Amino acid sequence: MSAPGPSLNEAFAVLGLHGSTEQEALTRAFRLAVKSARPDLPGGDAERFRRIIAAYRLIQSQGSRPALAAPVQRPIALPVVSLTPLEAVIGGDTTVRLGDRILRVHAPAGMRTGEHLRLKAGADDGSDLYLPVLIRPADGMSVLGDDLYMTAPVAPRVLADGGRVEIETHAGPRDAWVAPGLTVPVRLRLRGLGLPARGARPAGHLFVSLKPSEDIPSAAEDLLARFTRVWTPERLAA
Repeated sequence: MSAPGPSLNEAFAVLGLHGSTEQEALTRAFRLAVKSARPDLPGGDAERFRRIIAAYRLIQSQGSRPALAAPVQRPIALPVVSLTPLEAVIGGDTTVRLGDRILRVHAPAGMRTGEHLRLKAGADDGSDLYLPVLIRPADGMSVLGDDLYMTAPVAPRVLADGGRVEIETHAGPRDAWVAPGLTVPVRLRLRGLGLPARGARPAGHLFVSLKPSEDIPSAAEDLLARFTRVWTPERLAA
């Protein structure tokens, strides 16, 4: 039993055709294909040569009507609006590339990863674009949900004995108290210093992991430094 011949769709595909196939286009495609496959020329292939001739004859016998749909045009992938944690907290301007265009967009404070930023009339047809937002770790901070995460150095003795620590946050210095005997790693929660409330999303918190560091002054040294800053020579002499 002989093998079944190619279908009409397969015949069009052999000649590299899709969409409308008028006789002129069919003949031109056949000539190019059969010339490139001639077995007596470099790069030729006898089997492919026979398949091209068989495909051409099949199309001729059944009429050169369109058989294959034109390739689907894939839409341009939307760019991601990448924000730092600080930009997510206070808002900021950034640029995104859309095809050949570079667009400047403004992200309001409180954007979360997974939300979409509306770009009014940003599409080529004048419709609105909705660009996905991604908050990437930067400057020692990261974001998870509504909350911010960071690491802060602290004197090892404070972790062992407990005491006050001053943490430099995006909102300025904040004081916190560490209980003695906590198991390392120690994580503090500073309420309301995460991403600001936005829509139905509540304000998040700032979680600070304390990292032991010998470069941090002890509690006594810190108190002395504070005293020195406040009590200037002029006030001491008064």
